[in-house]
Amino acid sequence: MSFRIGIDLMGGDKAPTEVIRGIRRYLDQASEPAELHLFGDWDAAKPLLDQESIPEAAYQFHPTKEVIGMQEHPTRALKEKPDSSLSKGFQLLAGGQIDSFLSAGNTGAMLVGSLFSIQALEGVLRPTMGTVMPKLNGGTGLILDVGLNADCKPEHLNQFATMGTVYARHILEIKQPKVGLLNVGEEEGKGNLLAQATYPLLKENTSINFVGNIEGRDLMSDKADVMVCEGFTGNILLKMAESLYDMAQHTGIQHPFLDRFHFENYGGTPVLGVRKPVIVGHGISGSLAFSNMIRLAEQMLRTDILTKMADEIAGTRKITQ
Repeated sequence: MSFRIGIDLMGGDKAPTEVIRGIRRYLDQASEPAELHLFGDWDAAKPLLDQESIPEAAYQFHPTKEVIGMQEHPTRALKEKPDSSLSKGFQLLAGGQIDSFLSAGNTGAMLVGSLFSIQALEGVLRPTMGTVMPKLNGGTGLILDVGLNADCKPEHLNQFATMGTVYARHILEIKQPKVGLLNVGEEEGKGNLLAQATYPLLKENTSINFVGNIEGRDLMSDKADVMVCEGFTGNILLKMAESLYDMAQHTGIQHPFLDRFHFENYGGTPVLGVRKPVIVGHGISGSLAFSNMIRLAEQMLRTDILTKMADEIAGTRKITQ
């Protein structure tokens, strides 16, 4: 089965050059490449597609005349620029003409498009964004939320744990993911009101393997595979993790573990809990990141991860009702 993956050519600081180079990387590595749908300015893209020797048979092009800038108001931009690469991408995603969509453009517009064009899975209170955390044991973990929901309720964190468990099992290939609640202490009853109210919900959630509270020092250990927190804390952790690679590059420190903090190795951040795969890339993404974003979208489609999340959420709701 060939999946149809939509790609915003105009999103990101290095677009469209690095996006198209990323497509070339992907095609070079894929034995059976997905059907790629490209959105953007044809006049800007065509010379680059020719330069990278990307055959016309490898893609379908959807020309657009407008671009949503990184600083534009997300809702207003999507409404006022219907002929932008982002707007057209979500139009086709909502209409079923493509199966997934990815961009390194305006993050707010990507999130608004995700929530209002394709909507949340049935039963999901709030979609979330998760990011990969390298582990000292050579594996990877998942932190969520990392910025989509700065303020949360206990029920939201409980669902994040369920969705994160499904993602860790099928995308990170961790058979029995351990879930930890990020807190200021290990003992039950620690933390602020949100943490204290979330703990018993996670403890009673039969769809996850809850191991209790974890602290900041546990993020890179194997104590937990899925680490749950509200988006304010998660985004700070995400930016701190990204800085480790930048620090190593700036100081000339060479170490394989620090190299694993380079965000391009993981492509982009998936929006979990919406009906179709949406991948949000870093604004400064290069070709490696874009090729990995396409591969992640393909993996999410191949594993039918969102249907599995919907089934798990539905099962959890029946138990709690």
